[in-house]
Amino acid sequence: MAESKEAIDSYLATLDATRRGALSDLRQQIHELVPEVEECISYGLPGFRLQGKMIAGFGAFKDHLSYFPHSGSVLEILKDDLVGYSRTKSALHFSTPLPKTLVEKLVTTRIQQALNDSRS
Repeated sequence: MAESKEAIDSYLATLDATRRGALSDLRQQIHELVPEVEECISYGLPGFRLQGKMIAGFGAFKDHLSYFPHSGSVLEILKDDLVGYSRTKSALHFSTPLPKTLVEKLVTTRIQQALNDSRS
């Protein structure tokens, strides 16, 4: 896990202070919600695993930051909570830190899916 932590630290170090701060806050929130989560790099981006299953990830892009639930249905399930955010089927786009209540919904919804569905 130390290597993954260092890889994510390195990833964040390449970003400007505003983007680094927003993604560092997200990282901390995920750890607070799921203390046993394991950090990793998945598809070249920071990610988080629980019991071997991907439950979250994030990345910085030219025009936005993204949260990845690693599920094609989490964002649709929570669509009423995502009004005002741009999104695709697999990513939520944002430019300022996500509210803690939203991060909690995103993470807990994905955990429920991942741990209750052996195909995830």
